[in-house]
Amino acid sequence: MGSIWGIHALPNTYRLSELVWPRPAAPSAASGWFETGSRALAILALAVWVGAGVWQSDAGEPERVASDTPQAATPKTKSSAPTAEYMVAAYGGMPYTYDSQVNLKKAGQHDFSAEPVAWRGEPFIDPIYYGVRVLRWFGEGRTGTMLDFTHSKTIAELQNDAKFKGLLNGSQAPEVAKLNDVFKRLEFSHGHNMLTLNGLLRLANLHPRLSPYVGLGAGINLPHTEIQLQSDKRRTYEYQFTGPVVQALVGLEFRLPRMSYFLEYKFSFASYDVPLTGLDGTKIGLFADLYRQAMRWFSGEEPAQGRLTTELASHQVIGGLGVRFAVRPAAAATP
Repeated sequence: MGSIWGIHALPNTYRLSELVWPRPAAPSAASGWFETGSRALAILALAVWVGAGVWQSDAGEPERVASDTPQAATPKTKSSAPTAEYMVAAYGGMPYTYDSQVNLKKAGQHDFSAEPVAWRGEPFIDPIYYGVRVLRWFGEGRTGTMLDFTHSKTIAELQNDAKFKGLLNGSQAPEVAKLNDVFKRLEFSHGHNMLTLNGLLRLANLHPRLSPYVGLGAGINLPHTEIQLQSDKRRTYEYQFTGPVVQALVGLEFRLPRMSYFLEYKFSFASYDVPLTGLDGTKIGLFADLYRQAMRWFSGEEPAQGRLTTELASHQVIGGLGVRFAVRPAAAATP
């Protein structure tokens, strides 16, 4: 179980330049990215249009700010400055996951690696890319914490060629083969789920309503695993805990009196150690599947079809909307 928590070095397929910007997509993928980008721009335009309308209506409703004398009261726009508060938010977005190396081991049968394995995200195809989060800002709203759940997807491009090393079905694996010659299914499409606890820091405001922020966090992967080899009669199709994930983020918050829009970039790195059980998930879902996995751990039961390991490094661009709740000061003690 110790290997589950180990975050290994990035595979050789990661070049420094690729961590700044992904390699150019194959021609067949270009149209997909164009379509995805067009949808994202349409969603962003709608959000800006709605936000502008809310901002205008809010600016047209001044409130009175009392001074020492009632006659001196002057109109002032409702305050939306950062302060101690909670925020509950939801978001959508677009991920890009780097190619990775996939390793599979089963005693006496498999011990091979395959690379590169390319992944697609399909953020606007059901189930879509989405996330929910709860934030708590402290004091004057400069530091905070956030519980963040992200539902992404990683689906292997099985039609692609890959280089194989090691043993497959007890024999030497071919040097080069199409992934779908070996895998019938290789994906985390319900999805590549990440739950993280993050620390947040607000930077100097760009405008009374515009607050940039940064964050850093760590947590766990809870994917829905869908893996089956061509030689296996049964698939692994269940929610699982597969290891740790870390993420870094930078964002910009546009504040209204009770709501906030935000745009954000996240980079996540997830270490996967996947037990291939050959089982379908329970009808109850996530919690029942995780309970069943925990019982197997405690009993020392090894997965029937071996283990698959990989690392998933992803860029994510997101946009969302949150509702804020002020933190009420504690009541003064009665003398």
